[in-house]
Amino acid sequence: MNRRIFLTILWISFVAYAFVGAPPQDSDTTDLIWRLASGNWQGLNPAVVALFNAMGIWPMVYGCLVLTDGHEQKVPAWPFAIAAFALGAFALLPYLILRTPNRRFTGPKSRLIQVVESRWIGGLLAVSATAILGYGLWAGDWPNLIDQWRSSRFIHVMGLDFVLLWLLVPTLLGDDMARRQLDSPGTFWLTALIPLVGPASYLMLRPPLSIELAGREQSSAASSSIQ
Repeated sequence: MNRRIFLTILWISFVAYAFVGAPPQDSDTTDLIWRLASGNWQGLNPAVVALFNAMGIWPMVYGCLVLTDGHEQKVPAWPFAIAAFALGAFALLPYLILRTPNRRFTGPKSRLIQVVESRWIGGLLAVSATAILGYGLWAGDWPNLIDQWRSSRFIHVMGLDFVLLWLLVPTLLGDDMARRQLDSPGTFWLTALIPLVGPASYLMLRPPLSIELAGREQSSAASSSIQ
């Protein structure tokens, strides 16, 4: 199936399910969101706290991927990257639908790209992701999380959003690795299969973009066309 058709069906299905098929809205949802966002976590299941905070890390991880990817795209990536902080995969899927696969980076590196390319950013995200998921795995009440996932629309959709963002990583990862001449199936699969920590660690360890190489490729292509 065509990539865009598949992603479009996935996006429409996710939106429809979130509003129609998911469990009913819990009357305490607004209070729960406020407590999670304000850091008033006393009495809350650590697994829910970890999931909520992980959903704040995912948009930053994707931002470091799509802002570089968007440099070569007709559609700008930054509106989708910003919207992902509030809407997660709901906002990122339209960008993945509209983008064109591209394995080059022709430069130049803007200040924004230099920031998202920083290994310090990647390291901070990797440490944060490890701490958040470790806290949830160690201290979380998982039977209670499952019960809440079955009964609360907010937690249900948030959990599905986490999984979907995890599964969508390969749609950008292959091109990002190619722009860095990183030919390593092991790196690809470790990054893709380890939720959140894998992509965050990849951002910390990935080689830098090679603008000079892209320039040489363009020059070579131009010379070939002249001949």
